[in-house]
Amino acid sequence: MKRFPHMRLIASALALATLTACSLTPSYHRPEAPVEATWDGAETQGNVIDVPMLRWHEFVHDAQLREVIDLALAGNRDLRVAVQNIEVARAQYRIQRADQVPSLGLSVNGNRGTATSGTGVAENWSVGLGVASWELDFFGRVAALKDMALAQFLATEEARKTAQTSLIANVAEAWLRLKTDTELLALAQRTAATRDASQGLMQLRVDNGASSALDLLQAESLAASAHATLAQQQRLRTQDLNLLNLLAGQTLPERLLPALPAVDAPDTTDATALVTAVEPVADLPSFEEIPAGLSSDLLLRRPDIRAAEQQLIAANANIGVARANFFPRISLTGNLGRISSQFDDLLGSQGTRAWSLATNLTAPLFDMGRNRANLAASQAQREIAVAQYEKAIQSGFREVADALIARTTYADQLLAQTAQAEAERERFRLSELRYRNGVSSYLDLLDAQRSLFTIEQALAQTRLAQRSSEVQLYRALGGGWESSEP
Repeated sequence: MKRFPHMRLIASALALATLTACSLTPSYHRPEAPVEATWDGAETQGNVIDVPMLRWHEFVHDAQLREVIDLALAGNRDLRVAVQNIEVARAQYRIQRADQVPSLGLSVNGNRGTATSGTGVAENWSVGLGVASWELDFFGRVAALKDMALAQFLATEEARKTAQTSLIANVAEAWLRLKTDTELLALAQRTAATRDASQGLMQLRVDNGASSALDLLQAESLAASAHATLAQQQRLRTQDLNLLNLLAGQTLPERLLPALPAVDAPDTTDATALVTAVEPVADLPSFEEIPAGLSSDLLLRRPDIRAAEQQLIAANANIGVARANFFPRISLTGNLGRISSQFDDLLGSQGTRAWSLATNLTAPLFDMGRNRANLAASQAQREIAVAQYEKAIQSGFREVADALIARTTYADQLLAQTAQAEAERERFRLSELRYRNGVSSYLDLLDAQRSLFTIEQALAQTRLAQRSSEVQLYRALGGGWESSEP
């Protein structure tokens, strides 16, 4: 051992390192979920937690919409920011983890100066491997900082999952809205063209004394209303397209967008042809059905709730850091190398082995209550994190409850409005038949067409809301289910 004094340095460091098992961080216990076990009106049908996750490409059936979502996942800028935030948090965690082990550094020093005798030049050279101020973590401060950085990294990863789930849902809803507004625009175009032609024909009838000025004013009013609706639908469709391009992070190709149906010019020679029945708006694509009887335990798999729990874990670890500040900090500095009075002999036989070991102890004596205030602040931050975690669960519970009731009531509303639309179509058919036989007036026929146009618009909006509620339920459940914790 006398020939290898540096072994004492290594042995001392290892002996001290074995004493770093003390932790002042409170034990973490997940708070109880402040919600009911199931949602109102839901009948539990087995343990749905064991149902495999429903991936987004399994939830979305339409091939066009799938391709649009793929483009959005690759090009959306908000999602890119979320991914890079993960890399930042990952690097911060690696930095904190590195503080748990000593950092070795190579140092080479040399100086030349006048010798103490006053004659000649003296040299002093040294080379060695050194440990600079390695904190011996007796009270778990460094470990708590590492745990806090790890929890923040995991929270950032969950935030990225939340951003991706929201992006998928937003793209699906925007695409459904674009498809609906495209169909409504085609409906408005057909109606405007028909009413323009009807107004022209009515003008001829008034000029020939076959109809009154009141009939003409009614036709003009209906034509102006149709053009107002047409302008509104053109604006809405363009805004839908702009939003979809923004979500996708690029201009989408035309093949992925709903195309406007062709609108044939009406036959102005036939009065009955000018008031043809309003064509029903095309149905929207469906999604994979989410089963009933959901357990509220599914909320614990939502990424935003997981992120809130990781922030709670980080706040809990921060209490350990605050507690450790009450105790001394001991750091180790060591060096092992060679020294020589000549640079050429530094690594040769004339060089001399050299080592050093120094410890530094810093203990708080008087800080005007700074450490106590820091501990109180960290404990308050943990209580805030608990409240935020519980609020995230309650908000998720409410979102799922809203989506569930929306799915049920929109289905009933859609059924009722479909029956209403069928009744209006039959009313229009009978009004047209009565007009041809001279039993009812032309204005009665136009009024039947107006009513049918209104109900077709309402039916399209309800169908959009019903499909959107399915997407909202998928998002409220965190994007699906998974069989095990990641």
